[in-house]
Amino acid sequence: MNIATLPGKFHELDKQRQAELDEARLIQSSMLPEKSLRAGEVTVSHEFHPVDEVGGDFLDYFELSDGTVGLYLGDVSGKGLAAAMYAALAVGTLRGVHKTGQSPSAVLGLLNKRLLLRSLPRRHTAMQYAVFDPRSREMQIASAGMPGPLYLSGKGCQALELSGIPPGLLPEATYDVTTLRLQPGESLLFCTDGITEAFDPLGEGFGIERLVALCGKHGGASAAELLPEISRALGRFCREAEQHDDRTAAFFHTAGE
Repeated sequence: MNIATLPGKFHELDKQRQAELDEARLIQSSMLPEKSLRAGEVTVSHEFHPVDEVGGDFLDYFELSDGTVGLYLGDVSGKGLAAAMYAALAVGTLRGVHKTGQSPSAVLGLLNKRLLLRSLPRRHTAMQYAVFDPRSREMQIASAGMPGPLYLSGKGCQALELSGIPPGLLPEATYDVTTLRLQPGESLLFCTDGITEAFDPLGEGFGIERLVALCGKHGGASAAELLPEISRALGRFCREAEQHDDRTAAFFHTAGE
C-alpha cells in the first residue's frame, strides 16, 4: 500500500465508524421512552446520560392493558457499544414478557432464564422492575443488583434496601417483591449506580446518602425540577473529573389530592 494513501484510508475508516456509532445511537434511542408518561394520576419522566456515544443503561415505562403502570430500569455490565448491544438483547427479551400480566419477580426470573440461554462471558444486567396499580395504590418492586430506589414522601426521602442477583448470572436466582402503598403526592426515584458512584477529582463517590439528602430537600419537586437538579449536583460534585459510567434516572410521581 502506498504510504501516501494511508491518511485517506484512516479518514474513511473513521467516517465509517462514526456512521456506525450514529446508527447505534439511533437504535438505542428507539429503546427509550420518547417523552414523559401521564396516565391518570401518575407521571413518569427520565434522564439518560451515556458515558460514551452509546451506553449499557436502559429503561422504559408504559401503561398495561389491566390499567396498571409498569417501569423497568437496567444497567448492563461494561460500557460502550458491546454493553449497548447486550442492553438491546435484554430490552428485546423484556418486551416479550413485561405485558403478560406477570408479577415483577416472575418477569425478572424469566429474563434471567432467557439471558442464560444466550450467556455471554462477563455480561449480565442489574435491573429493577416495578408495577403500580392505581386502584389499590400498591407499587410492587423486584430488584436485582441496583441501588435504591428512593422513596419520597411527606416524611422526607429514604433509600429502600432491596436485593437480588442480576439476571444473566446464575440459573437458580429467584426474586422477591417489595410492596409499597403510595399516598397521593408520593414519588419514587429509580437510578443506576452511575449516579451514586460518580466520583470527584479526589476519588470520593457521590454516594446514596448525598442523593437521599438532595431528594429530601426537593421532596415536593416535579420531575422537571428534580432530575435536572440531580444533574447539576453531580456537576458541582464531580467538577472536572470525567464521567466514568452511564447515568440514568426515572422519576415516578403520583399526583396529590
